[in-house]
Amino acid sequence: MWPQSKISVMGVEQAAKTLTQIKLASLKKQGKTLTDEEAQAIRDDIAHDYEHKSSAYYSTSEGWDDGIIDPADTRNVLGMAISAALNKDWEQSSHGVLRI
Repeated sequence: MWPQSKISVMGVEQAAKTLTQIKLASLKKQGKTLTDEEAQAIRDDIAHDYEHKSSAYYSTSEGWDDGIIDPADTRNVLGMAISAALNKDWEQSSHGVLRI
């Protein structure tokens, strides 16, 4: 991954909104009601945490990917990846090609 990359399923705003709704529904089920300020504080905490955990540095620190690529090394990394793919002895697949 490049340093500026993000690893997430959705954007920060959408995720924060969705996760906040889930949290508020859970609290409501427990009979708790929150003020708008408290709900906004929960949303802000979730957004901050989501933003932090979607960074390339965080995902690399957790071992979720193969590491950070210095943008200046992109050509070398791509060259190694292509070379590795071309030097692999690929066996014929017995299940054909999936076409959608």
